[in-house]
Amino acid sequence: MGTASSQHENDPVVITGIGMIAAVGRGREQVWEAVRHGRTQFGWLGPMRGIEAGEFMGAEVDMGDLNGRLKILPMCSFAAAEALRDANLDLDSVDRNRVACAVNAHMGDTTWIDEQAGKPAAGDAIWWQQWLPNSACCLLANEYGLGGPRLAHSTACASGLISVQQAVRNLRDGTCDLALAGGADAIDPLFAAGFRNMKVLASHESPQRACRPYDRNRNGFVMGEGGAFFVLERLSHAVRRDVRIYAEIAASHTLSAAQHVTAVDAESDALSYLINRTIKSAGLTTSDIGYINSHGTGTVQNDLAEMRAIREVFGCAGDVCVSANKSILGHLVNAAGCVELALTAMGLRDGFAPPTMNVSDPDPECSFDCLPQFGRSSKYQHALKISVAFGGHLVAMALTRWNDASTAYRYPDDQRRAA
Repeated sequence: MGTASSQHENDPVVITGIGMIAAVGRGREQVWEAVRHGRTQFGWLGPMRGIEAGEFMGAEVDMGDLNGRLKILPMCSFAAAEALRDANLDLDSVDRNRVACAVNAHMGDTTWIDEQAGKPAAGDAIWWQQWLPNSACCLLANEYGLGGPRLAHSTACASGLISVQQAVRNLRDGTCDLALAGGADAIDPLFAAGFRNMKVLASHESPQRACRPYDRNRNGFVMGEGGAFFVLERLSHAVRRDVRIYAEIAASHTLSAAQHVTAVDAESDALSYLINRTIKSAGLTTSDIGYINSHGTGTVQNDLAEMRAIREVFGCAGDVCVSANKSILGHLVNAAGCVELALTAMGLRDGFAPPTMNVSDPDPECSFDCLPQFGRSSKYQHALKISVAFGGHLVAMALTRWNDASTAYRYPDDQRRAA
């Protein structure tokens, strides 16, 4: 008798539900519509610990009165609930002990720092109950009574994508039948101050125009807030449930750039190797990839590394579209990978590659179409998502659009013709 892993290795893992929240919208369709049209919500933020008002720009999500609760927690609950509804998943109809929960690690509650300085508590929440970096994973799994594996990886800006990757591995290993995977992140004063001291934050008189990935004059990123969740399951399980499917997760790999904690290898050898390996593992060639959702922070060194890696793998890359969602949503740090993967899946669904905003003078090293200012309708079938994180974490994931007539989403123009 074969092992559980060998029994499931030929059963593709598919996306059947997506939930999203960001500064530009509440819900996946609102967020996707804003990203399609390049609508942003950046602004100057109020004072926070160590930073005066008017010194820091970002894109915040309004979650109302949190009463001291970590903002990441209600954002996770919102996006996870939408993903479960989207997947038409009634948890009472499945074995909850076979449902995994994979959520990116995050900054815990640091309001105790203010309390030590004699400032009043921000609300009734008890800081040590939301202090651990796996708090969101634990509380979400408890909320839904999920008894499967709980996974919370702390891999900086790659955390969100690795959460999805690890959920896929658990599905393929047979340790679960379903997975709720993704995460969220909010702007934390310590992170904000740290990034400012590292001089990686963008400077510009207009917050809306500050983040300019792949532009010759780029000088950093703008922080944002938001989250995304997926319902993942093996294809055989999805077929039994008779649900619609966005895409197959065709392959995913992670590697390390063994160089420096924050500096990126400008020659991009490890990243080039990772992209090639992921494409080959998916049974594809570079000519099959129609869209790349890049990490695209807008920093000088990150963008340079990605531009060179893409050129190394794809050559002049004239036929592949590349865009950086951070120019619209901001850098969601721990949740960047999962939110940008969700947008990649939505692009496959609708046959649309979203724009990179604020590119007026493309870097000469940018050999690909970075879709400046405007997105493009294109019924590409395969897409690649890349995350490049501090700490040397490199992740790539390949998605393939699902086209089965009975379970796939129809393209918007096909829906209009049918109507």
